[in-house]
Amino acid sequence: MTKMTARETGARKDHKDIEAMSFEAALDELKEIVARLESGEGRLDEAIDAYERGDALKRHCEAKLRDAEAKIEKIGQGAGGAVTAAPLDAE
Repeated sequence: MTKMTARETGARKDHKDIEAMSFEAALDELKEIVARLESGEGRLDEAIDAYERGDALKRHCEAKLRDAEAKIEKIGQGAGGAVTAAPLDAE
């Protein structure tokens, strides 16, 4: 068993809170991280930590979008006026 560094342990701990975040909260934090990284300010180790958290936030947002997409239905009106619902074709 390999021993994790303090940074790796902290990074995993920090990522645990992402699971409970809403899509909007995760996206807002991701935008903040991108802005910080694009500014080029800060130390390299902080940038690496921010990148790792940003990657976890991105994956979380993608999963939330996939879940929402799976729940969306296409509602239509069939012959005779009957309302129909079918899974939305994801393209």
